[in-house]
Amino acid sequence: MRHNRDDKRFSRPSGHLRCMMANLTNDLITKGRIRTTLPKAKELRRYAEKMITLGKRGTLSARRRAMAFMGSKRAVTSLFAEVAPMYMERSGGYTRVLKIGVRPGDCAPMSIIELVEGKAPAEGASDKPAKKKPAAKKAAPRKAAAKKPVAPKKAAAARKAATKKPVAAKKAAPKKPAAKKTATRKKG
Repeated sequence: MRHNRDDKRFSRPSGHLRCMMANLTNDLITKGRIRTTLPKAKELRRYAEKMITLGKRGTLSARRRAMAFMGSKRAVTSLFAEVAPMYMERSGGYTRVLKIGVRPGDCAPMSIIELVEGKAPAEGASDKPAKKKPAAKKAAPRKAAAKKPVAPKKAAAARKAATKKPVAAKKAAPKKPAAKKTATRKKG
């Protein structure tokens, strides 16, 4: 029985669970907002808030403890340099969990977890990649428009014909039969 145990395991061994929470914490710290299932977001909140509290301390031992859990130098540097200073006046509640509905494949409840006063989605990362705008077509110069365009198939055929050697030249030159060489053995 699970009496008096308050952490969720998500049917994973302890090592996998720890690595999963560390990776989610790294993403939350570096991006400012991530999309995950609701139970994972609620469990992640505990780990992320502990890391931000360590970042607020700013000591070497706090940095080492954060590095031991998170494992990413880039995320720890971002935590101590950018994220933690934003929350110096706040005594807790650094994250927010927003429910966004269910996942189409398995109806798992989905949510967005984000830092409260954290990076804006435009600055950090959003849950969906931004769509790229198509590049504007450049207007052709007027001089080029005056020339008559050549069809691509005709131009390719003309280049191919220019590089080909005449077939008659190949047939005109008869091939000489190869002379037989006799090998002599040295006695020795």
